[in-house]
Amino acid sequence: MIANRMKNLHPYIPGEQPKDRDYIKLNANENPYPPSPRVAQAVCAAVKAHPEKLGLYPDPDSNLLKEAIARMINKTGGVLCRTNVSGENATPSDEDKIPFEVTKDMIYVGNGSDEVLSFVFYAFFDGDRPLVLPEHTYSFYPVYAGFYQIPLDKVPLRNDWSLDTQKILKDANEMNTSIIFANPNAPTGLALTRNEIRKMILAAPKDRVFVVDEAYVDFGGQSAIPLLSEFKNLVVVRTFSKSLCGAGQRLGYIVASPELVNSVTTVKNSLNHFPVDFLAQTAGIAACDDVPYYAECAKKVASERDDFIKFLREKGWFVIDSCTNFVFVKKEGIPGEETYKAIKKAGILVRHFSTPGIEEFLRITIGTHEQMAALRQVMTDLKI
Repeated sequence: MIANRMKNLHPYIPGEQPKDRDYIKLNANENPYPPSPRVAQAVCAAVKAHPEKLGLYPDPDSNLLKEAIARMINKTGGVLCRTNVSGENATPSDEDKIPFEVTKDMIYVGNGSDEVLSFVFYAFFDGDRPLVLPEHTYSFYPVYAGFYQIPLDKVPLRNDWSLDTQKILKDANEMNTSIIFANPNAPTGLALTRNEIRKMILAAPKDRVFVVDEAYVDFGGQSAIPLLSEFKNLVVVRTFSKSLCGAGQRLGYIVASPELVNSVTTVKNSLNHFPVDFLAQTAGIAACDDVPYYAECAKKVASERDDFIKFLREKGWFVIDSCTNFVFVKKEGIPGEETYKAIKKAGILVRHFSTPGIEEFLRITIGTHEQMAALRQVMTDLKI
């Protein structure tokens, strides 16, 4: 009764969603701060003023949301934690200025970046050649590869946990195939600079799409969006779930050339013509229009992250540098799974992966100052 293609499906395993007690939840890379108050106000006002819209199909192309995303990117340069804010005004830092105007025809919006990634896999990656990606990166990539029967070429990380860009390029060119990776990478937290990405695209196959997943870039990386004027085969994937405090809204998007956006739109229209609902579009527009609020949230997370890294290193933990809203840590001589269980027993959830090669690490999401203070105490008193 079951189709043979089901044999290739290996579902993604998300961070634990507790039901038995009230944990401090630092295991899913969610933002510890709520969305801007303007988001709830906008949603409530929209429902009150136009309740009939809940019974009508939404704009299938999310045009107003695309315009709002483009405005936000132009104001921030794609990196919230470095955005210059003065009252209601926001401008990109010199490091992040984009040498052109991002327009709505360069934006595709979907139900979270996971759905967007699914459409990217279908639109641009063929099953007749392996897709090149790092061995340790976002674990949904292999799930989609199995779903669409795309073979993978997993390139091991270097000894310092950074991407082996030379081997990635070598393999991609030998097979004339595409490349995908998260930047900053997950779960390691390390990032390539924009110039390093530029050099990769110059050396990669010209007739294959090059995908950079920027789920975490707002916390300190360098966005590849400024490179879009130079490279028509570049696709940048982004999300509302992390820096825009919107994991519950399910909004993600790509920034790319209008031609590649149209390709992803064709995939969407072949599956679900109305992907983003009326309430999510309303919430997303309100979020994009309050850049000062989200810039402040990103700055607080980045500052808390840096303080926590310093604390852990002083306590003898090995911590990989991070440009994200999480840290990847281990302690010599202490098994990762046992550490995870001990922290959980104390009422805090962090993420442990059983994947060979990273099984001794914990991935810890950065929470509020109060949450991190509680975690510091637990990790100071840890007895295993």
